[in-house]
Amino acid sequence: MSGDMRDGLAELKAQLRRLRAERRLTMAGLELRAGLGHTTASRALNGLTVPSEATVVALARALGADADDLLNLRRSSVPSATPLARKVVSADAGVDERFEERYRRYVEQRHGQLSVVGLDLSRPDRACWPLDAAYLSLELVTPAPPRGADNLFDVSAEWVKGRVERAEQALASRRRTLVRGLAGGGKTTLLQWLALSTARHDLPTELAHLDGCLPFILPLRTLVRRGALPGPQEYLASVGCPLHDAQPPGWADRVLEDGRGLLLIDGLDEVPQAQRGQTRQWLRELLAAYPQAAYLVTTRPSAIPEGWLAESDFSELTVRPMSARDVGVFVTRWHTAAAADASSGQERAHLSSLQEALKDTVRSQRDLAQLTTTPLLCALVCALHRDRRGHLPQGRMELYEAALSMLLVRRDRERDIDAPEGLVLTEHENIQILQRLAYWLIRNGQSEMDHDTAHALIDEALPAMPRVADQSDAAGVLAHLVARSGLLRTPTADTVDFVHRTFQDYLGAKAAIEARDIPLLVRHAHDDQWEDVLRMAVAHARPHERTRLLRGLTARGDRTPKHRIRLHLLATACLEHATELAPEARRDVEKRAAALLPPRSYTEASALAEVGPVILGLLPGPDGLEDDEAEAVTQTVLLIGGDAALTVIKKFRTNVKTALTLSQAWDRFDTHGYAREVLAHIPDLPAVIVRSPEQMAEFHTLPMPDRVTFFGDFPVATMASALAREGFRYLSIYENSMLRDLGFLLPYRHLEQLRLVRCPNITDLTKLADSSLRALALIDCGATRLDGLKALSELRSLEIDMELPHQNVGELPVSGDLTSLSLGSSTCPHITLHGITHWPNLTRLDLYGPVEGFSEVAELRNLQGLGLHSDAAFSMLEQLPPAAQIRELWLGLGTAVDLALVRACLPGLQVLSISFYGEIWRVDLTPLRGMPDLTIHIRGAAQVLGSEHFPPGAITRTPRPRA
Repeated sequence: MSGDMRDGLAELKAQLRRLRAERRLTMAGLELRAGLGHTTASRALNGLTVPSEATVVALARALGADADDLLNLRRSSVPSATPLARKVVSADAGVDERFEERYRRYVEQRHGQLSVVGLDLSRPDRACWPLDAAYLSLELVTPAPPRGADNLFDVSAEWVKGRVERAEQALASRRRTLVRGLAGGGKTTLLQWLALSTARHDLPTELAHLDGCLPFILPLRTLVRRGALPGPQEYLASVGCPLHDAQPPGWADRVLEDGRGLLLIDGLDEVPQAQRGQTRQWLRELLAAYPQAAYLVTTRPSAIPEGWLAESDFSELTVRPMSARDVGVFVTRWHTAAAADASSGQERAHLSSLQEALKDTVRSQRDLAQLTTTPLLCALVCALHRDRRGHLPQGRMELYEAALSMLLVRRDRERDIDAPEGLVLTEHENIQILQRLAYWLIRNGQSEMDHDTAHALIDEALPAMPRVADQSDAAGVLAHLVARSGLLRTPTADTVDFVHRTFQDYLGAKAAIEARDIPLLVRHAHDDQWEDVLRMAVAHARPHERTRLLRGLTARGDRTPKHRIRLHLLATACLEHATELAPEARRDVEKRAAALLPPRSYTEASALAEVGPVILGLLPGPDGLEDDEAEAVTQTVLLIGGDAALTVIKKFRTNVKTALTLSQAWDRFDTHGYAREVLAHIPDLPAVIVRSPEQMAEFHTLPMPDRVTFFGDFPVATMASALAREGFRYLSIYENSMLRDLGFLLPYRHLEQLRLVRCPNITDLTKLADSSLRALALIDCGATRLDGLKALSELRSLEIDMELPHQNVGELPVSGDLTSLSLGSSTCPHITLHGITHWPNLTRLDLYGPVEGFSEVAELRNLQGLGLHSDAAFSMLEQLPPAAQIRELWLGLGTAVDLALVRACLPGLQVLSISFYGEIWRVDLTPLRGMPDLTIHIRGAAQVLGSEHFPPGAITRTPRPRA
């Protein structure tokens, strides 16, 4: 590299570092705002390599800088080519550009149509609909940031894990995303829409960071069958794109290297479990080779553990079930599509009347509402409603049976379509062959099979089906099923699969029961890919077979601790389909359920929620529940979500024990409906979180709560209008880049506590000088000048979580007589506690990381409460001289516990609270024996030893142990 190039790279590095220092941004904050991974941002700010243009633009946007200036510096860092090289590069660029235009047109044609289930199966050409008109933006649950937002009201609210947003908002600024969703939930359609919008340069403003990208849709179900997963130059060939031979050499590599590739990787759940590790490694290799590219990966919820890709900086989003409003929109669009191809005005009028009738039916029938929670099932309901002239089946299994009847036989027969492929099969014959194919896929952990395998399976069936064998051979039968059944498709020229996994599971379960493979079903019950197969098998089974199957699940759960909860919950969920069952078998299942119900913690609530809406009918309450049970039951219902959950939630809305939890769950339901049916009925509404304009509009109709949180870029005038009524005392503002001036808060004399989290443009705190503010929290607000703290003479509580310009805590410009101080994980490593005695009246101190000078804490004679929320807790306690004045200690740990050290350092301790995170831990209380006045609270420990040394009631555990 020449000297000029080195100078250019050094200047770019210096400019980026200077801008970050001026904005007072931590690296974590910069990465979050720029939507970049840690490695990418770090290499750019340290001048290790020339960053891509996309990286520079993202950093400029995050730093509020002129991108052109930074891009000019980047260009000066790129090696200049010789005239010949420039000519070659220019020629290559022209070839690339021409091919990319062809490829974009191909993507637009290939993915511009969406198959609409049951739209008009007698005319395959009518079974598609332009994606522009058909696409319904999904709602995704966005996980909350790890620090601050999991405790929005400074109270215990661990279940608040995220917010609900439409896909465009949820994906904004994200370049690495894992989307989880149920079968038929619309994940693949989301990828198709992203590919189409990117190819057309027609992305919404929220997704501007993807503008200019080239999409590659990579369905894993197809790729894993090829053996080794493909490299970039093989992407087009691996998915059957006819342009693969026309792509310029090295083109895909250049696209990904420049950060212009959008890899849409579909269906981790469709990869056999034995190959998921290999797939993960393939993905890691891609990330290492092409860190600037954008990645979106989809999977079923339980196919991979939470955090499976977290170390690669992937955000995790979850597709929510369709809301009542979404169902209404979908029903309207489905009928609009059907009417577009109607042959007469009379038929169009009939479809219009069916549309309104179906909306009313779904709203009024809870069972039907539970079925229409995914686009696939909603489309099936629309098709069946039309097919049956307004009459619908009851229950999930009846729905599938009716759908199969409609798809396999009735459509053709009732429209006088007679053997277009020269073959006529009865409904029973269709199902017998299809379930053989489905069961082979399930047993072998595959999502698709090659034609040779399908032909062999059909050949094995034909001798027992002479009427079919007389009409055609296996190849002809397969061609007929692909063309006429509406259940099979050919994703590539030589493979076949089911149009949706739901049908595969239904038919495979039927085959398993007919083959008497109950031991096989039980043996695979822990595998997430067999979950729906087990439920449907119970429905297909005869009473004695159900008994064997459910007893097999409970017995295997009893002897397999690793899978016990999953198997016992699965058995409980299967009861929904056990219409006839021996009473003793039902009691056995219910006995295991009693060990899990009601839940007593968020962890137990999460496990129950994974079972899905079926668990709603098993949850007790609110009467007769202990406080922790009422809380956990409510959390379970909220995690499940949907209109069926709302019906259960309404039973808890006047329960004081769960008021705070319910008040924070607004964004998990329809905004207007939840405000009207739940929030308006909570006595003395304690708190509300406002995340959207729709919620802000509804907020004006609610009683003013004690605690208010605004999340997002709300204008000052909007927030001021919402706060015009008296009543609130605690205000939190999260992630508001528009907020610059805090003067709008001065009229609110009743405001006692203000929490500012990731508000990057607040600089001046002096506007709060005349306020009555007693508590202030500043979380990742790097631009804030702390000298304004001098003006807050009434300040008694301060929480800071960001890098500070001060070396010692005693240098903080705080004039108030603090009684509470909290230093977050971003602050502790960069400051010491020297000078903390400047506030002699401190009664509580919380530290979220290792900090030097900890021994000075012993000099705080009024300190009564100490919180050490990191694994450095015990190394810090070793530095502490005995501090008898401290009466209460909070420990948040992910490591083992040395309670002998606690006793030695804090001889006057009266209350000890220990919370374990991550792994399940064992704690031994024996070193604390002889402290008779000590009360101990333990959260998250699997085993507690030494409790016999304490009087009854001295030790409480969360969750409470079950007998």
